[in-house]
Amino acid sequence: MSRELRVALLCSLVVLLDGLDTQVIGYLGPALAAEWKIPPAVLGPVFSAGLVGLMGGLLTLGPLADVWGRKRTILVSVALFGMFTLLTAQANGVADLMIYRVIAGIGLGGAMPNALALTGENSAPHRRATVTVAMFCGFSLGSVLGGGMTATLIAEHGWRSIFLIGGILPIVLLPLLWWALPESGQLLRTQEGRVPVARLFDGEHRIGTPLLWVVFFMNLFEFFFLQSWLPTMLTSQGMAQPRAILVSTLVSVGGIVAGILSGPLMDRLGPYRVLGWLYAGGAVFVVIVGIPSSLTAISVATFAAGFCVSGAQKSVNALAVLFYPVRVRSTGVGWALGIGRGGGILGPLFGGWMVAAGWSTPRIFQWAAVPMLIATVVVFMMGVRFGGERESTQVAR
Repeated sequence: MSRELRVALLCSLVVLLDGLDTQVIGYLGPALAAEWKIPPAVLGPVFSAGLVGLMGGLLTLGPLADVWGRKRTILVSVALFGMFTLLTAQANGVADLMIYRVIAGIGLGGAMPNALALTGENSAPHRRATVTVAMFCGFSLGSVLGGGMTATLIAEHGWRSIFLIGGILPIVLLPLLWWALPESGQLLRTQEGRVPVARLFDGEHRIGTPLLWVVFFMNLFEFFFLQSWLPTMLTSQGMAQPRAILVSTLVSVGGIVAGILSGPLMDRLGPYRVLGWLYAGGAVFVVIVGIPSSLTAISVATFAAGFCVSGAQKSVNALAVLFYPVRVRSTGVGWALGIGRGGGILGPLFGGWMVAAGWSTPRIFQWAAVPMLIATVVVFMMGVRFGGERESTQVAR
């Protein structure tokens, strides 16, 4: 097995477990509300708790890896989110659950940017976007796996069993990662022993970094709104809980299909054109998801929304890997994802506010499409400014 394939597969397993752990809380929302006898609107902070920790991990452990080492940071991060996911199974109320999710989130935040950076650095330049996007499909596979596990196990074994499995799997994976993952050969060691975030604003990045952050923010706002609230909202409309969970996984299934297609298109056409059309399509299909209809129509619309929203997230991750040079890659990717997680935190909270306010489902999804419209405009602006540059030459610096 080639080094490129070995690194991509191992990093895909890391983000698969990341995706399972991050997304499963949304699938468990109806069960938590029922067991603890709390209104669905209270779940907004619970959905966001892990994302708060994840944002902290992205902004701290991501940049640390540019000095400390990607492999070491991945190992520490996987151990952290594995242990605290196990503890989550012992939660006896909302307060316990939020504390464990915050700390597990820190580990999740450290794993993701380094898996992306290490994959990019070990991929051939002419297919770097393809390999990076394909690797990140593991995140959506984890989400699908989490939905399938939840739908299958929750009735017989309860919601705690999902967190037990989600905590054991990362710990079992650790020895393989320690043995088989290489270390990055191109780490920046400054006199201060750290990578200054200010380097993300040098030269051409002065304009590109803030625009990239806006795109990440809007994309993750949308993605985590859908992941967190779709099962609960479908259940509230009368759909059986297991079916609502399975329909919701179509967001991730659509993202996987998009990832298979978008990576090669990005390598061929450049990322900005591909991303722009994905975001524009996302705005349309998110609105359609909120229109009451048959099970088949809702399923098709959910798949299409996932194709655009989740597929665009994989593609914009690859764009961040392409956009930043290797000396600040983990910092750049980590901060883009970290700022984006601000949107991921607000998305579930915004959903909770709209539900508590008594808004109709169509109205909620109409407003939820606005972030996709903003992302469309911003990514086309980036295309005008940076689209003429060869991303394959940028990553070689």
